[in-house]
Amino acid sequence: MDPIEGNTIGREPLADLTESLSEIAGVLFSAGSVTNTLAQVVAVAVHTIEGCDFAGLFVMEGGVVVTPVLTDPIVEIIDTLQHQAAEGPCLDAIAQARMVYAEDLTSDDRWPRFGPRAAEQGVRSALALPLASNGTDGAVNLYARYPAAFGVVDRAKGAILSSLASAALSTARSMEDEERRIDNLHSALSSREVIGQAQGILMERERIAGDQAFDVLRRASQYLNIKLREVAQSLVDTGERPQTGPRNRRQGDVPEP
Repeated sequence: MDPIEGNTIGREPLADLTESLSEIAGVLFSAGSVTNTLAQVVAVAVHTIEGCDFAGLFVMEGGVVVTPVLTDPIVEIIDTLQHQAAEGPCLDAIAQARMVYAEDLTSDDRWPRFGPRAAEQGVRSALALPLASNGTDGAVNLYARYPAAFGVVDRAKGAILSSLASAALSTARSMEDEERRIDNLHSALSSREVIGQAQGILMERERIAGDQAFDVLRRASQYLNIKLREVAQSLVDTGERPQTGPRNRRQGDVPEP
């Protein structure tokens, strides 16, 4: 299903720019996850900006070009050409933190290596918009088959889309971070509970103190090379005392069965 099917943002007159902003924002901020938000950004770009034939996100990760979402395979080809040539509108948009527009890549002398190669692939115009989100270096990239494809209104909508996309992406990442924090907390509480149950079993069965029972679990974790929680869960599930391996006996040690 079209990610924005049922919305009108791609069908409104482009002159009616301000009235579509709330709907664009609603689509982006309701996407939920980071992945869905990124997908909505490029879908909204193609539906909203008349001159745009293809759209994608260009991200630099460890010096490597990554295109996490795109509307057509040609996007990844063009992004790769920029990385190979070490030049292009998207790289400039990231480096300069501003919109970069190429009316005709066949004759733009800013990128003598990249431009002609992109035109050979059927892309003549490009509009690159910086994407700033939680320190990520990236750009929203809009490509067109024809020269001078992006007019004044197209560029204005692109700039607004980029700003909204940055904010929506930051929100989505914050939500995912919070969900991970909550999941980690629940996992920690669950681990603490099962470890406590395992300690209780050992204390009852072997008539030992709590710290001695915990030491049995700790040594088993080291000997078996698995997490302490997994040792405890196995004991709770099976009732079998975990193997702790040989060790030097000291005064006060709990005898091995």
